[in-house]
Amino acid sequence: MVFVGVLGVGRAIRSMVGDEPSPYMQPWWWIWAGISVCLVLFAGIMSGLTLGLMSLGLVDLEVLQQSGSDEEKRQATRIMPVVQKQHELLVTLLLCNAAAMEALPIFLDDMFNEVVAVLLSVTFVLAFGEVIPQAVCSRHGLAIGADMIWLVKILMVICWPISYPVGKILDHLLGHNDSALFRRAQLKALVSIHGREAGKGGELTHDETTIIRGALDLTEKTAMDSMTPIESTFSLDVHSKLDWEVLGKIMARGHSRVPVYEGSPRNLIGVLLVKSLLTVRAEAEIPVSAVSIRRIPRVPSDMPLYDILNEFQKGGSHMAAVTKPKTKKKNAHANDLNGDDKPETTDTNAEADLERGVSDQLHEYESKLFEENGDDFDDLSDGEVLGIITMEDVMEELLQEEIVDETDEYIDVHKKVRVAAAAAHHVTRGGSMLVRKVGSLRYPQMGLSKQGQQAVNKIRQVEKDAREEQLATNGLNGDTLTLPLLNDQ
Repeated sequence: MVFVGVLGVGRAIRSMVGDEPSPYMQPWWWIWAGISVCLVLFAGIMSGLTLGLMSLGLVDLEVLQQSGSDEEKRQATRIMPVVQKQHELLVTLLLCNAAAMEALPIFLDDMFNEVVAVLLSVTFVLAFGEVIPQAVCSRHGLAIGADMIWLVKILMVICWPISYPVGKILDHLLGHNDSALFRRAQLKALVSIHGREAGKGGELTHDETTIIRGALDLTEKTAMDSMTPIESTFSLDVHSKLDWEVLGKIMARGHSRVPVYEGSPRNLIGVLLVKSLLTVRAEAEIPVSAVSIRRIPRVPSDMPLYDILNEFQKGGSHMAAVTKPKTKKKNAHANDLNGDDKPETTDTNAEADLERGVSDQLHEYESKLFEENGDDFDDLSDGEVLGIITMEDVMEELLQEEIVDETDEYIDVHKKVRVAAAAAHHVTRGGSMLVRKVGSLRYPQMGLSKQGQQAVNKIRQVEKDAREEQLATNGLNGDTLTLPLLNDQ
């Protein structure tokens, strides 16, 4: 419609003045020159708005509405309703731009000869109708689009008979771009770019970009990737006695939680909090089963770390046993032998009864251990225990760095990377932390009884045994290491 109207105005003016080009000083020559300038400017505005508005995605506008400045929020709010009609807006801007471009040669042809008209048309259209407007709107598209949105709405109403049906056809064929969200890989690439620019004037630091990448990777990582293998963990048998030797090993390890197993280390039944041993006397040599044991949740090895983190946040436990995923039992072999759709039930029921009996006995035994704590015992998964995962393991994957405390022996258990200076320091300290915190035990003249002196001697012996055991395991020379803080008096 716009194109037809412009052509009609051009033909009417030409019929009024004749077919011959007008002299330069004639009034109509200046009128046509003004119309030509307006057409070039109009085409430039349409070209610039096409690039400026169409380059603003819905996600970009939503981000500006939520986190931009007050002016950006106002501009994004004005533009959002128009940009949501993406294809209708595109058809309107291109239609108006084409109408102005095609109408320009009509007036230039009457003002100049054909060669000059073509040269001027190409020059003005290229410079003022394409290059300059698009260069400006590519940098200031939001501000220019918000200021010119009233003109765009008027043009959308004028071009509605053409732009609306064509826009609907494009929506049907290409789809309406409602949720142009970033994919995970795109977000990671964007964060990586910010990470490379960290310290060069960007607002994000290297640590911030590292944590963001770790959070994005957390969904793809599973418990198997972060767990500590069961062979590398320190655990206690439920039937072992809490004597001086066991307590010395617990203190030498420095853990706050110790897994408890029955029979085999892969048969974990709970976790022992070291702080619950404060009231335990080594002389009594009570079994581990007599101490408060908390249940240890079990997670499959293919469970994402985000799900494990959610389980830890519930407060039940900050340690979990990683097991093999459960597999469904199948009776396909029995069905094939019988040649019938119904499986043979005699042997199957017998096996099920036997398995149920063993499971009930295990459940009854474990329930006795946990009923003193007031914890609800959940049925444990049937998978084999592969390792242990803790809250610290999940946080290390999130931070993309190892968290090393004063009791850690390895930075990476899987790769056997030892902590610098901890290889010797941790061995020499052993279980001496227990004695260091009881200052009166160091000096018999401060009221240490004979029974207390015997206790100190036992602790020294436990330290010595634990130290020698770790020296033999790590292949270190004990003569080159410093003595523990508690010396023989």
